[in-house]
Amino acid sequence: MSLRVKLFTAFFALIVIPLFVLGVSAYVFISGMIEDKYAQQAEISLRALSGTVRFIFLEMNKVTDSTIATQAVQEILNSPLYSQRDVTEINYLALNEVQQKFRELLVYHPSVSFGLMYILSDERMIRIYANDKFDALPFAKFKEQPVYEKVFERNGYPLWVGPFEVPELTGTNQVFTQIRLVKDIDTLQDKGILLVQIKNSGLEDIFRQYQFHREKYETRFMIVNGGGLVLFDSSGEGAGQRLADHAEGDVPLSGGFQSERLRFAGTDSVLSSFPIGLEDWRLVSVTSWSSLSREINRYAGWVAAVTAMCVLSALVFLLFGVHRVARTIVRIVRFMRRVEGGELNIRFREGAGNDEVAMLARGMNNFVARIQQLLEQVKREQRQKTEAELRLLQAQIKPHFLFNTLESINVLAMRNDGRKVSQMVLRLGRILRTSFQEQEEIPLFQEIEHLKDYLDIQKFRFNELFDYELDIPDAMRDVPILKLTLQPLVENSIQHGFEGIEYPGMIRIEGTLEKGRAIITVSDNGIGIDHETLARLQYAAEDEMPREPEERPVPSERRGLGLRSVADRLRIVYGPEYGLWICSMPGQGTTIRCVVPAGKRK
Repeated sequence: MSLRVKLFTAFFALIVIPLFVLGVSAYVFISGMIEDKYAQQAEISLRALSGTVRFIFLEMNKVTDSTIATQAVQEILNSPLYSQRDVTEINYLALNEVQQKFRELLVYHPSVSFGLMYILSDERMIRIYANDKFDALPFAKFKEQPVYEKVFERNGYPLWVGPFEVPELTGTNQVFTQIRLVKDIDTLQDKGILLVQIKNSGLEDIFRQYQFHREKYETRFMIVNGGGLVLFDSSGEGAGQRLADHAEGDVPLSGGFQSERLRFAGTDSVLSSFPIGLEDWRLVSVTSWSSLSREINRYAGWVAAVTAMCVLSALVFLLFGVHRVARTIVRIVRFMRRVEGGELNIRFREGAGNDEVAMLARGMNNFVARIQQLLEQVKREQRQKTEAELRLLQAQIKPHFLFNTLESINVLAMRNDGRKVSQMVLRLGRILRTSFQEQEEIPLFQEIEHLKDYLDIQKFRFNELFDYELDIPDAMRDVPILKLTLQPLVENSIQHGFEGIEYPGMIRIEGTLEKGRAIITVSDNGIGIDHETLARLQYAAEDEMPREPEERPVPSERRGLGLRSVADRLRIVYGPEYGLWICSMPGQGTTIRCVVPAGKRK
């Protein structure tokens, strides 16, 4: 993952997401506080409203209490107006007089819309006020209704029936009906049943006035019975319907004050209810949540806008400010990769200023410059060390060769063979002239001429002990090679390979070019090298690659000293892929391959 992606991921993970979670949590918390606060206000309001609503019904209870106790009503209950057998015998004058007295006592009350009385003794029905929209239920049908028994159970206490609860008795008008038992004042015997309907204008006035003082909330009020039937709706829309048909969730209609947030009529709302204290009716308020949270939504919108602007500003800063830093760091990483690849001469472009980015760039440049200085110092010391090793190896070769040659000349001098001594001295002079050159590398043809002088000197010394053959193609004449490389190889064959043989020895020097390498092979038909001696030489072929010599004391025998010296020189100068490969078995002769680059070194 790149640095830019990490920065943007951290920005969103540590800033944007926490802000979003904090905002949502704060909104939920504040919404809960508003809901609790509104629930407290709703309880106070519903308590007050339920008391007012209950007062309307209790006032009508008092009106009917005073009405049924009057002498006029008692006379009506005890005075038959017509015979049950002959309907034509109705005393219409007396009936009109009774109705007139009833109107004076009850109907002229502003809340009453209809009234009648059932006489129990002869099951008469006296209409107090005629209403074309309402057809009163005959007494015989009335006795079949469940409320008939409830009226007697109340024993004179009023029973209220809401609209749509008993439509057979109260009709379809949205009015509340009071039904109560009327007793004889003197004997307390049941004489009749009074049925009075009151208008809804009083209730409408109460809720209209309450909503006028609380216009900021969209609230509708309903009177609901225990079964969830809406008896009255201030909006005029839900009367006669079931509350559960509009609410998505459990409607709180039991116990004391209840409040629940749910969807009502497809709108997120808060539904609260409180018992009126009359029958099983409850006063229910439904308030739109949008009207409750209007202010917090406005504040939340402002906060969200300010937060969005801050996040946008931070994002712009991240894109331009942090992006600049990230881009510089990415450039430094690429720069360090190039340095890692060996480009120590490059430098990072330093920007203006003294901020941390500029300081980092200067520090990187100083660091690379210091590394370059140290590497140059190491290279210089390594080169000096290599040159010292080469001089040491040459010092090992030169005394060794001079000792053997002088020993041969001494033998010839003791034999008084002056001609051979002269030839050997002449060839020795050319050999020493070549070895004393300051130039480390010489063309292969010079090395071959040096080798021929050496072989001729050795043939003077050992007479007819061996012979040699040279097969070097002209294409290899100018191949550069370290001087005194081939002489120790043939010296090994003469000094050790032909020791004790009873047949003429033969040394063959052949040259070939192969894949950019020059291969000079020196082979003999001598006695070979045993495995222990070959192991001590430490340059046996393995996977066609020479091995590094182990750190062990140099053997005291002279055999192999020249071979190891030549191999060390080749390895140090040309690298580990070049050097000597030796193949030998006792009685099978020895073959040494010298591998050097075919071209000049860079």
